[in-house]
Amino acid sequence: MTLRQHIQNLLAQEDINFLMTNRIPRQMLTRLMGWFSKIEQPWVRDASIAVWKFFTDLDLSEARKQRFSSMHDCFTRELKEGARTIAQDADCMTSPVDAIVGAHGPIEGTRVFQAKGFPYTLEDLLGTQENLEDWHDGTFVTLRLTSTMYHRFHAPHDCTVEKVRYFSGDTWNVNPIALKRVEKLFCKNERAFISARLTGPSPMAGQRVAVVPVAAILVASIRLHFLDVLFHVKYAGTHTFACSAPFQRGQEMGWFQHGSTVIVLAPKGFTLCAGLQQGALMRMGQPLLRWQA
Repeated sequence: MTLRQHIQNLLAQEDINFLMTNRIPRQMLTRLMGWFSKIEQPWVRDASIAVWKFFTDLDLSEARKQRFSSMHDCFTRELKEGARTIAQDADCMTSPVDAIVGAHGPIEGTRVFQAKGFPYTLEDLLGTQENLEDWHDGTFVTLRLTSTMYHRFHAPHDCTVEKVRYFSGDTWNVNPIALKRVEKLFCKNERAFISARLTGPSPMAGQRVAVVPVAAILVASIRLHFLDVLFHVKYAGTHTFACSAPFQRGQEMGWFQHGSTVIVLAPKGFTLCAGLQQGALMRMGQPLLRWQA
């Protein structure tokens, strides 16, 4: 058995995985990684990416460029032109990210689930001052990014972003092991609530949806193209930004420093597209939620 397989088997043990990825100084390590990943010294860059490739299935064949200035540059890489097909179905929203489908389903009033038996509310996630009427009894889907995935997120439909609320917070790991152990994990971590109104010639025009990027350990940095602010663990408190930023379906909205989770909230009338289930691998631009009202 190879060293890589030994380490993968070790990390597959839930108690050890949780201990090694959560019972550590999470925020300090996250800040350290934020600094280290931006080092542009060639041997640091090459050694870091080589170690990353050794322990994971990192595939850079779809990257727009093959030479990177730093590990951070590799993490936030762009894709080649045409690497993703954006579905144009008039009655659907597309996946904003490459991801694995996690918990999903109906919103029970304002209650959703991060894992079986682990509920949280939209008030916990988005704040008690938010008007949640649009999402009462709606639909949610959790999209989990792994460390090797493409880390930029895109508009799920033609829309106008009307507001962004940033919540500083913790940096718990967001893997399935942690989601089964830490209550209201998404509501504790750093996150950005992006509220958007669907536009364009579509039966869904006018509906209010939300895209919620949630940061995690080693990943506490969220960048949005339409705000001149880099959100990170030193940006304390809760901050609300009113805006009017139009996007076309599939247009890039921002990126994570590394990888994490995106939660999509849709009003009543949307359902998960047929054939999708927990554990399914999504590509950005694939149909995700379909309008059936």
